[in-house]
Parts: sequence; structure tokens; C-alpha cells
Amino acid sequence: MKVDLLYLACNRLHYARHSLPRLLADPQEDFTLTIWDNASKDGSQDFFASVNDPRIVQKVFSPENVPVHNVLNKFVGESKADLIGFVAEDLLVTPGWVRTLTRAHQDVPEFGRVACWHLKPEAFDYERARHKLQQFGGHTILRHPWTNGCGLTKRTVFLRTGPFVPGEGESRYWIRTALQGFVLGFYYPLICVEHMDDPWTEHFAFKGQFDKWLSQSGTARNLGLRDLEDAEAWHREIVRNLLCDPWRAQAYVGWRRQVRRVTDKIRRTLTGSRF
Repeated sequence: MKVDLLYLACNRLHYARHSLPRLLADPQEDFTLTIWDNASKDGSQDFFASVNDPRIVQKVFSPENVPVHNVLNKFVGESKADLIGFVAEDLLVTPGWVRTLTRAHQDVPEFGRVACWHLKPEAFDYERARHKLQQFGGHTILRHPWTNGCGLTKRTVFLRTGPFVPGEGESRYWIRTALQGFVLGFYYPLICVEHMDDPWTEHFAFKGQFDKWLSQSGTARNLGLRDLEDAEAWHREIVRNLLCDPWRAQAYVGWRRQVRRVTDKIRRTLTGSRF
């Protein structure tokens, strides 16, 4: 199966210097790569211009910051590959991930999106997750209707789900995909990816400058994070959802979604948690 990857970057040279060499580290990984730099002003474009690899088929240095959903839709619309993946500049992949996920897609037609684990590796708890670990042929998936981060998706799945739309958010898009009947989840045994913009990671760019990260992080702004304790609490909530909450997409839409919201509000009240 042919694989097209899109590497997205914007003003994060510190992360790009780690993530792009890692993405290209295994010469046996079979894919074509498009680098899209979204109007960086920090030297990222010079760095990308200096990187050479036969799998890089295109480098786009956009003069303006194009909305991400437009970039994704353009890439998907122009791709002729069987599988498509997106890799943000702050994701440090595990070499071999493309090979493993491609094999899974080859073997299991119903796989829609299969993803790598982008949270703390030590946060995974087999006993909490075992009810969501499902076998498909020779492959095991931690099934969940949204799988943000790094993964591979069949191009035909994008065609069925439709385009990314403004303001929808990545999670809601994958829920739409799961509602089409496709299987989504994280490959197991987990293929770990370091999300370098998490404050507890080895390559976090703002060590000793947490307030600066809070002011620059879109995630921190959207969630109203105030300090490291808030960031840790939000991470625990994401992990709880992935390990314990339903894998069926229907639980996240319509009246079931409203019930979940009320239940979550009661849980937060009883536990004193913000999330």
C-alpha cells in the first residue's frame, strides 16, 4: 500500500530539529513526504530547505498561515495513495511505525484509522483498558472513536467521511469517521510517540519557562490551563477517557453525548476536578 505523509510546521524550529530527522531515521520506511511550513519566521524554512531525503516529494513554504483544515483538505484531495498520515512538528515518532500500521491496514479492510499512542507511556493501564482491546486478524487495537496525533488512515475513509471543516476539531472529525462504521483505535502493543509540547516530556522547549508556554500554547488557552497541575489533570482525564469510556461512537453524539456531559459534571463536582 502506498503511503503519503504530510509534515506540518509553523514556528517551532526547536521541535522540528528533533522530529523531522526522527521521521526520516529509518530508510526502510516506505512513504512519500510533503513538508508544509505555514509561514514560519524562526528559521524553520531554512532548516527544511537543508534536509534531503528521496522520500521528500514536495516542500511548501507558505507565505501566509493557512488554516490547518484547508491544508489537510488540499493534501487529501491531491493524494493518490492508499494510506494518508499527518505528522505535526512536535511529534517524535518511533521508527518503524509506518511499516507496522501499513501492515495492519493491509490485513484488516475495516480499519479506518490506526494511531500511535501520543500520551505518557506509563499512563497506560492494561487492566483498565482490557475491555477495549479488540482482536482483528493478527492485530490488536485499543478501540476508541477518536485517535488524535500520529496515525494512518485509508484514503477511501477520508472520501466517505468528507472534508475537515472549520471549528470542528480533530476529535469530532474522527468520531464522524467512526460513525461510518470504520474501526478506529491505537495499535497495541502501543507504538509510542513523544508529544514534545507536553510539559513533562524530555524535549519540552519551555523548561523553566512554564508561563511562557501557557501564553503561547493554543491548547492551554482553549482549556484555560493555569499551571502544571492543570496540565497534568487534563492529561489524566484524556487517559481516563481512552482507557475507560465507551469505544462506540454513538456514545459521543446526540442524547448520549448530553447524558455523558451531565455525568461528567456530576463527577467533577464530587471529585473537585476541573476536567
